[in-house]
Amino acid sequence: MTHRIAVIPGDGVGTAVTDAALRVLDAAAPGLIQTEIFPWSCDYHLKTGRMMPEDGIAQLAAFDAIFLGAVGWPETVPDAVSLHGLLLPIRKAFRQYANIRPHRLLPGVQGPLRKEGFDILCIRENTEGEYSGAGGRVHQGTAQEVAVETAIFTRTGVERILRFAFEQAMARRGKLASVTKSNAQRHSMVFWDEVTRAVAADYPQVEVTSYHVDAIAARMVMAPETLDVVVASNLFGDILTDLGAAIQGGLGYAASANLNPDRDAPSMFEPVHGSAPDIAALGIANPIAAIWSAAMMLEHLGEAGGAARIMAAVEATTAGGIGTVAGADTTSAITQAILNALEAAS
Repeated sequence: MTHRIAVIPGDGVGTAVTDAALRVLDAAAPGLIQTEIFPWSCDYHLKTGRMMPEDGIAQLAAFDAIFLGAVGWPETVPDAVSLHGLLLPIRKAFRQYANIRPHRLLPGVQGPLRKEGFDILCIRENTEGEYSGAGGRVHQGTAQEVAVETAIFTRTGVERILRFAFEQAMARRGKLASVTKSNAQRHSMVFWDEVTRAVAADYPQVEVTSYHVDAIAARMVMAPETLDVVVASNLFGDILTDLGAAIQGGLGYAASANLNPDRDAPSMFEPVHGSAPDIAALGIANPIAAIWSAAMMLEHLGEAGGAARIMAAVEATTAGGIGTVAGADTTSAITQAILNALEAAS
């Protein structure tokens, strides 16, 4: 079965790591992936005034999945414009409410902690919460200026991400950490805690612990091996997953999936390291996060064998010392080493 993939390389290093991921996909799953490239980016915005065409969502809806490289070039387009013009609309339109980010050390990678053996799956609510975009500004540029940013939490949105997280915990080690700040945010986060307790009654096999976000941030540094599945709101999940990327060795290993668990619209897969304008022309971006994201895409599409082959090749590459130190190996060298590992295993 051939899977149709919409590819948005985006900006900066996004183009290079996307090329690397597509080469690995083609080698691991030959004939299974049919791609179409969409040039939507900050450069596209400069030319058209939009991050994507007016019918961009309709164009993407016809595909089985979306692969995104990176978006952002703040020197020319403010980040708030690029984010709200492309990434967030895609997540919301296709109900990609579950953002999944794995955090573990690959063989040969030295993280900043004197810790090994942790394997954390962070699940971030992806379509509402603090990133809902509700609010506004009045009296701009005056001493009386007021800015309001309203976080939106619905029972439907909170319950569905919690149920998704409980299902993931059942498939793993049976432990779930639910993250809030309910001692300070007495409406939205108390509500989240209440829904957590209600949903937990349907999953008696899962050990549930509620953490304040500051406490779990400390635990991710001091005792990451004690955590299994972590579920959090949009903002808290965003922050904690960058911390997760740091303890697994850096953003070069930070893969992610924006899932529509109901599978009635395409899901989107992307590395989360951003466009990295400072190194975009140097050819040293680590493509492993993008390649890992491609493996997650294959698994979502039902191609578990291809996904496993990619991850085995990635692990063989890092175990051999390639792609383990930021900037030490070129993008092309890491990609070729992974392709060589794939060929050697075939």
